[in-house]
Amino acid sequence: MPDKSTNELGEFLRAHRARVEPADVGLSGGGDRRVAGLRREEVAVLAGVSIDYYARLEQGRERNPSAQVLDAIGRALRLGADARGHIFRLAGLNPNLGPGSSRDLVHPALLQLLDSFPTAAAYVLSPAFDVLATNTIAAALLSPFSGMTNMVRVLFQHPQAQTVFVEWPILVENVVHALRLNAGYYPDDPEIRALVEEFRQTSPQFRALWQDQTVAGLTRAFKVFVHPEVGRVELTYQTFDVRDAPGQQLLVGTPEPGSRSADAIAYLGSVHANT
Repeated sequence: MPDKSTNELGEFLRAHRARVEPADVGLSGGGDRRVAGLRREEVAVLAGVSIDYYARLEQGRERNPSAQVLDAIGRALRLGADARGHIFRLAGLNPNLGPGSSRDLVHPALLQLLDSFPTAAAYVLSPAFDVLATNTIAAALLSPFSGMTNMVRVLFQHPQAQTVFVEWPILVENVVHALRLNAGYYPDDPEIRALVEEFRQTSPQFRALWQDQTVAGLTRAFKVFVHPEVGRVELTYQTFDVRDAPGQQLLVGTPEPGSRSADAIAYLGSVHANT
């Protein structure tokens, strides 16, 4: 269950309320608006709840909203599927895996599956973005970060991250938004909590992205690497949930057939096959 001493749901609702323009939901944008976005009373009307109830929800004085109320508020704030699911989890309406579960253990069948992608980079991430397993090509692509196995740490702390990842700003944004989504799924996960707390204290970039309150899962993505052995590599990634271990994700990056990137991937696979 979410920590009752905090008001993460209220913070999330306020942040997203500020992003919705009155015109976006068919309201007049006139009048004296001291803050951006919708007023509390406008969200309440759109969601079909009392103004007092919505105010108490944002202020953390109402801790037990119903699923119907959250669904209506999600529609009023024009939240996407990931964000709407997130407010349910912040309100404690979804079951969560507790710490100490088996979600950091990679199933033997999944380990075998990784090696069935001979022309792709494939790896498994934990909910806290630890790299739990890789195939040969993924290990070769990540070799510049030898010694670091957590992708949040790689992106924000490794001196080569912004060189290797050409579109670093986009990548870190996606990872932080996905980490916030995972934090909603697993609010008691000590690794996620420790990671978030550390980087909120030490990284202004992370802190700004975290405070943005955006949630979004990892889906299809285009990534560009500049690898010290083979130069520029362009891959399209797909992300898959691992049903045997909720929270784990399998990422598979493939190059365009016949491209220079495909040649580079083939070279990395052959050179690192026995390392």
